[in-house]
Amino acid sequence: MATKPNVIILLADQLRAQALGYAGDVNARTPRIDALARQSVNFSNTITCCPLCSPARASLLTGQFPLSHRVIINDVHLGNVAPSIASVFRNAGYDTAYIGKWHLDGSGNRSAFIPKDRRQEFSFWSVLECTHDYYHSLYWGDDDMMHQWKGYDAIAQSKAAREYIKSRDSSTPFFLVVSWGPPHDPYRAVSWQFKRKFPPGHLDTRLNVPDPVQKQSRKDLSGYYAHVSALDYCCGMILDAVKETGIEKETIIVFMSDHGDLLGSHGLQGKQAPWDESIRIPLLIKDPRMVGGNKLETDYPINVPDIMPTILSLCNLPVPDSVEGRDRSGVMTGGEVPVDGAALFACYSPICNWHETGKEYRGIRTSQHTFVRSLQGPWLLYDNIADPFQLHNLVGNKAFSDVQDRLDTALAARLKEIGDEFLPGEQYLKEFGYHVGPDGAVPYKN
Repeated sequence: MATKPNVIILLADQLRAQALGYAGDVNARTPRIDALARQSVNFSNTITCCPLCSPARASLLTGQFPLSHRVIINDVHLGNVAPSIASVFRNAGYDTAYIGKWHLDGSGNRSAFIPKDRRQEFSFWSVLECTHDYYHSLYWGDDDMMHQWKGYDAIAQSKAAREYIKSRDSSTPFFLVVSWGPPHDPYRAVSWQFKRKFPPGHLDTRLNVPDPVQKQSRKDLSGYYAHVSALDYCCGMILDAVKETGIEKETIIVFMSDHGDLLGSHGLQGKQAPWDESIRIPLLIKDPRMVGGNKLETDYPINVPDIMPTILSLCNLPVPDSVEGRDRSGVMTGGEVPVDGAALFACYSPICNWHETGKEYRGIRTSQHTFVRSLQGPWLLYDNIADPFQLHNLVGNKAFSDVQDRLDTALAARLKEIGDEFLPGEQYLKEFGYHVGPDGAVPYKN
């Protein structure tokens, strides 16, 4: 493999870890992603540090937790607060490219042109801040002329990624992010080619979906799985381009999401909630040097801020001092691995659906347990091995008091380490100067 391997990150929006064939979902039809999983390290216990689009994406690019990069809600600006992963690659002689959804500019207009100095050192640029109108999806390049993706945008974006890969000068390594909008709702905005595979009446729901929302859940799942099937097709297009250009043995592939989707689990919709359907995301890392075509699965916890230092380490590139995530490449290489074995997640200021029904929280997830604390005190405790659908809250159960105390101590230690005082959301909004509407979200124009 080349001393400077290419890196491609395939980033889905609102794709939960459970909704893929290799993860055991009987509804899913994802043959290309499943094949990728068989050649990758599957981090089956990957947690998003904040189950919301902009905070998670900012953490992926900076390796920091949201209170450090200050993107704690959607539609606020990620400034040049720290070296981005793209800047490290660019300084190492890589071409850097970003295609698809950005959602980090925070200008107040999701369709506005994003100047070069606000792109976190990505050079090739085919991007819109944010849209989920998948058949009328616009984007900007380097100039101030707006373009439109033809047809379903994820497929058009994947074609653009394929063209980028095939047009590359092989003497220059590249770092490419392809950021798809699906399977984020609207769930039905997808071609009949994919929708017809998932009739609602034939879908299984998770065991934590209550009876009153079963019908709606199946309806939503029908479109959700159709989007996921479409992304599987997109993934195949890009993987084929890598193979056809002869760079398969010198290219690291990362497949992941920013956060999950409840889809009726626990009677809730959307994200931000602290349950697994919201906080657990897929993470496959295919490094041809590591797995030799053999599948490796690990339930060692990994967090979104960990992804930047892990990838940089795999590429033998320096990790900036500003990074708060931890290098987990040792899990892949057999090297040193931090012994903490826990991933931190949080809601800093609730917005939209979660603003109505939820609250701020801080949580920690190990390979076995989930523990969550709200501002009022210990809130949730689950044994995820004995209770994989998180139906039995063990907070206050005397038989689990030692487990609760241990996890509470570990959570407090990690928060202290990153300087998180766990204050009410309105205090952070005031400190960072964010003005929100009645739903807790920053107003924006499409």
